[in-house]
Amino acid sequence: LVSLDMAPDAFDDRYEGCGAAMAAALPALHQLESRQSSLYARSWAKARAEWRSWGSLLTPLNPDQATALTALGLRDLYEAFNEAVSTAGRSRQEYRDKFRFKALHFLVTQALGRLREARGARCLLVNLDLCGVRYVVWPGNTVRFGFFLLAPWTLTRATCPGKSTRLQVYTCHSGDFHLHLQHLNKEVVLIPPFETFKVHTVTEAGDETRILLMHEGTLNNYNCEWLRGDSTGDSTGD
Repeated sequence: LVSLDMAPDAFDDRYEGCGAAMAAALPALHQLESRQSSLYARSWAKARAEWRSWGSLLTPLNPDQATALTALGLRDLYEAFNEAVSTAGRSRQEYRDKFRFKALHFLVTQALGRLREARGARCLLVNLDLCGVRYVVWPGNTVRFGFFLLAPWTLTRATCPGKSTRLQVYTCHSGDFHLHLQHLNKEVVLIPPFETFKVHTVTEAGDETRILLMHEGTLNNYNCEWLRGDSTGDSTGD
């Protein structure tokens, strides 16, 4: 059983008002984290090669943003990155000292913003089957995932031998794009950790739980944290 709540420990920076300053700090930060994490360095190199092999299809993204989204298609990096994102917001110290994906987090967040702007105000309905997972959640609750959830644009019905969850998510702050990798070539949707949802319905059907989440707004407890002094901010919106 997994509790679906407001993910209070997630690192949820949106970099509002500091995109240019973060972009200026990015080269040094990327080099530092490439030295700190062989997984990040290997995944970045592979994703950059993949992106270059099929050209810049992820417009209106710049090469670094496109590479960052491509890298999330690599399972090892996706899992390690999201595990870190889900806990790096415990404290400012946790983020600054232990979070090894500051550059990737910034690039993915900026990429989602650009994709959303290009799409306009249109929201998306995403369906996702999760095998072996049962969420604990109640209708009327406000929740967020607290990590970057990558979901297929078109649902492929999973055959789950045991307990499972089918999520229907009406999302307005996600980005949709075509993910090209040697083992993967499909349309996907990426939902950010700061988007909040109202739990509309929860139904049980045998071993399957069906949950409908409707977009409610956004919540980020951090903003421009890498560039800040000794204080943190809190920002909410829709």
